[in-house]
Amino acid sequence: MVFPERKKPGICSVILLVVLFAHYSHGFYLPGSYMHTYSTSDTIFAKVNSLTSIETELPFGYYSLPYCKPLGGIKKSAENLGELLMGDQIDNSPYRFRMNVNESLYLCTTSPLSEHEVNLLKQRTRDLYQVNMILDNLPVMRIAKQNGVNIQWTGFPVGYTPPNSNDDYIINHLKFKVLVHEYEGTGVQIIGTGEEGMGVISEADQKKASGFEIVGFEVIPCSVKYDPEVMTKLHMYDSISLVNCPLELDKSQIIRERERISFTYEVEFVKSDIKWPSRWDAYLKMEGARVHWFSILNSLMVITFLAGIVFVIFLRTVRRDLTRYEELDKEAQAQMNEELSGWKLVVGDVFREPDCPKLLCVMIGDGVQITGMAAVTIVFAAFGFMSPASRGMLLTGMIILYLFLGTAAGYAAVRLWRTLKGTSEGWRSVSWSVACFFPGIVFVILTVLNFILWGSKSTGTIPISLYFLLLSLWFCVSVPLTLLGGFLGTRAEPIQYPVRTNQIPREIPAHKYPSWLLVLGVGALPFGTLFIELFFILSSIWLGRFYYVFGFLLIVLLLLVIVCAEVSVVLTYMHLCVEDWRWWWKAFFASGSVALYVFLYSINYLVFDLQSLSGPVSAILYLGYSMIMAIAIMLSTGTIGFITSFYFVHNLFSSVKID
Repeated sequence: MVFPERKKPGICSVILLVVLFAHYSHGFYLPGSYMHTYSTSDTIFAKVNSLTSIETELPFGYYSLPYCKPLGGIKKSAENLGELLMGDQIDNSPYRFRMNVNESLYLCTTSPLSEHEVNLLKQRTRDLYQVNMILDNLPVMRIAKQNGVNIQWTGFPVGYTPPNSNDDYIINHLKFKVLVHEYEGTGVQIIGTGEEGMGVISEADQKKASGFEIVGFEVIPCSVKYDPEVMTKLHMYDSISLVNCPLELDKSQIIRERERISFTYEVEFVKSDIKWPSRWDAYLKMEGARVHWFSILNSLMVITFLAGIVFVIFLRTVRRDLTRYEELDKEAQAQMNEELSGWKLVVGDVFREPDCPKLLCVMIGDGVQITGMAAVTIVFAAFGFMSPASRGMLLTGMIILYLFLGTAAGYAAVRLWRTLKGTSEGWRSVSWSVACFFPGIVFVILTVLNFILWGSKSTGTIPISLYFLLLSLWFCVSVPLTLLGGFLGTRAEPIQYPVRTNQIPREIPAHKYPSWLLVLGVGALPFGTLFIELFFILSSIWLGRFYYVFGFLLIVLLLLVIVCAEVSVVLTYMHLCVEDWRWWWKAFFASGSVALYVFLYSINYLVFDLQSLSGPVSAILYLGYSMIMAIAIMLSTGTIGFITSFYFVHNLFSSVKID
């Protein structure tokens, strides 16, 4: 989405305005962008985004190809942080529309194509690059027929290559259909949060607001061969006769050296019953992006059922152990300790300091930060604040939340550090490590990927100015807030252990199987709650499909938290039962190991679902971003499992009578 010079309102401002205006409004709608109404003959210019391809995943600027340029020159639209990071580059275009005026117009004729331009057009055509055009904040939609079924896509191809042919043909004539809905001012209060900032249409503005709304934007792309001698006599926006898309190749515009390509388009306005709040429905219900509800719900019910059985069995077992232990007198307890093995025998070692305690604290702190960011973002998205019309808003919101949740990260890490060490000494080092650990990993990976994108001259390259902005946000916002959280952690009371730790560690009996094998294996259970939803998320990222079922994603997140907690607690109890008191890291990786399955699934998706992805550069980009996602999931799920296991062990040994 394109943002104007004025500052974009925050989420808190939106909530405040909704509350303030609620007492006199007839109804509200938060579509993500302010509603525009146009009068007949009003001029509207389309905008163009970066060229994209599911084969390379490398975006390129629209004007990197020899397309017609606007009369006033190319002007880049203001972009938010999320749009820049996603590689969006929104520019103005020469495509002019006049409300309710059907016309067929000439744009321009290129100079004779050079060898470089021909090679570039052929490469972009064969890599299946799509032109992404925007009108009134709606992306253009193309409807194609495959096997008798209408399939909807956003954008249209740069060109096409006929089967069994070495020739390529460029799309140079566009037949636009703009769907409009007549708005007459019904007294509905409409609030927008996007392109024009905040805005309210009140009853006093009904007359002014009356007009036509754009509720659909469709295109039929054609390749038409024109006579350049005739076309060069025309000027931009001169009328031409209507064009029928030719089926014969000899009447289509071939891409070859010294050819002069003429670009034309025609516009048809069609009245529609679709209302403004529903105009995005056609995009969100596109073929291939529908969630298979039955399959997903079935999977979730199975996972919930299995997790419930494990949890019930586990509760009964612990309760039986505690009941038997508490009913005995002290002499019988001592005799039982001598005769029996199990979690009761590690009472003097269960809270012994783990290996690498500082690293554990740092990972828990970062996990708290990532989990909080994900939870708040998904909740706001589920309530409709992250509209698809607001391009980049989701990513921008996640970054801002991550920065301000540094306080929670520092607090959690330092409080755990105090609990493990019994002192606040070294809290600054812990806080700095929390502030630099995960962002540092992301920064290194993004830098490597950015050099790759820079070498490919892609618009996905992060500009140096944005690098400095991200570094400024990191060290001027995130680091101070993390240090503040760490300071607050030093003032909080450390968690007191219910039992004393022996001076000499207890010997751990030999196991028949490696305990880490079990730790890695149980990650399959929480992965079972994710993998179907993960498919749609990956399709949204890499295949250009819209993902907007955040309500269901919120349910999946809640279920994932429950399953991670259960899996980690059960595995911790199993290790304590075999007298293995080194449970700290195992509790973390029991649920955190789901990240391994996510990364392996990402590789599987690359091999079997992204078969069109071509070249090592695209594969490296994909794997780099997948690695960032997997590390974030490991820290988040590992933290959920560890915190649950910690309080479980604390409560378990608090229930035992110790001399």
